[in-house]
Amino acid sequence: MALTKPPTRYAKSDGLSIAYQVFGDGPIDLVFIPGFVSNVEAAWLIPSIAALYERLASFARVIIFDKRGTGVSDPIPGVATLEERMDDLRAVMDAAGSERAALFGFSEGGPMAILFAATYPERVESLALYGSMARTTEAPDYPYAPPAEAFAESIALISEYWGQGINVEVFSPSVQDDPDARQAWAVFETFGATPDQIIKIYEMFLEVDVRDILPAVAVPVLVTHRRGDRVVSVHGARWMAEQIPGARFVEFPGTDHSWLVGNDTTPILDEIEEFFTGSRPIAEPDRVLATVMFTDIVSSTERAAEVGDHDWHSLLDRHHAAIRKALAEHRGEEVKTTGDGFLATFDGPARAIRCGQAIVEDLRAIGIEVRVGIHSGEVEKMGTDVAGIAVHIASRVGSLAGPGDVLVSETVKGLVAGSGIAFDERGEHELKGIPDRWRLFTARA
Repeated sequence: MALTKPPTRYAKSDGLSIAYQVFGDGPIDLVFIPGFVSNVEAAWLIPSIAALYERLASFARVIIFDKRGTGVSDPIPGVATLEERMDDLRAVMDAAGSERAALFGFSEGGPMAILFAATYPERVESLALYGSMARTTEAPDYPYAPPAEAFAESIALISEYWGQGINVEVFSPSVQDDPDARQAWAVFETFGATPDQIIKIYEMFLEVDVRDILPAVAVPVLVTHRRGDRVVSVHGARWMAEQIPGARFVEFPGTDHSWLVGNDTTPILDEIEEFFTGSRPIAEPDRVLATVMFTDIVSSTERAAEVGDHDWHSLLDRHHAAIRKALAEHRGEEVKTTGDGFLATFDGPARAIRCGQAIVEDLRAIGIEVRVGIHSGEVEKMGTDVAGIAVHIASRVGSLAGPGDVLVSETVKGLVAGSGIAFDERGEHELKGIPDRWRLFTARA
């Protein structure tokens, strides 16, 4: 059942009226912190945003608001600092009767969410970030963002075409030719801020840098990002997650930065819901037979420490590119990556083995040792993700592989009879959490 737009209320912060709405009756309070602009009234006119809010309300009591100077909150002559925006968030939580909440920061809302979580840990249950960053522009020790000059040029272009929906080409390129998507962007822009306000907001954003705060964040953190995001680099998101103690980073396919329109957001929201609540929504899965492959860099932590952050990220990029090339050549389907490993599926076990062997050899050539685990069985397809006992078995098999091994279950070995692939027996093993003992085999190179 679709949500009805809730009434807009106002919280007082430094004498300003900050617009907010509350909807949903889930067991946790969740504050959604928007990107550079928003409008709590107009958002409900855009189906994809309304769907996002409905999904959040399915498991939480949701609080949304317009930052000062945007939407239907009070205008201001300049632009708000992160500290002032933190005051607004605190005022909104107080007005909504929320003593402690989970925070969900999107894009430019992320730095403020990070600062708030570090400053007021007693008021933050946990923090999820999507499409966000710790710094906006390039620095000598931060190569994961555009130079300030390029960022300034983009401000001029964005403001020039503000209100026309043309910026969809940058923020949601997957739907740039869709007239409805452009219209949705035009509505979002027109109601969010004026062109002059956008220039001021972006000029402030040029100075944003919360890198030094990251180690002080003491609440659970999930960082999510689309790998092809053209607005905020996935490299910066990976780096940011590494600086926050205990943070988890999950990368998704896609090129769109925005929630507004574009790629399917269901897998990302599934991950965020599980992070906040401990469980994913129950859905009727599609069950198919597939061969599941896990890859993992051997001694990745030690290797990262040995080569340093910059070289490690460069090496990771080459690792990712090599695996994706091998998957494409062997009809593998990438499911997801967790930084130094991949989960992929195949429609045939022989192709999975040959892909695993190619990955081992290609990465060894650039100085990276990986291990590969493979199992065939029935999997549950949940959007772009997969689940089920076959996935767990493949993961456990991969954990037992040694450097350079393509380790497979007996099921896989039996299915490739006649393929010419030879195996060395590795004996019977217990797989943690899996019944019985399992015979494993190494595919011979």
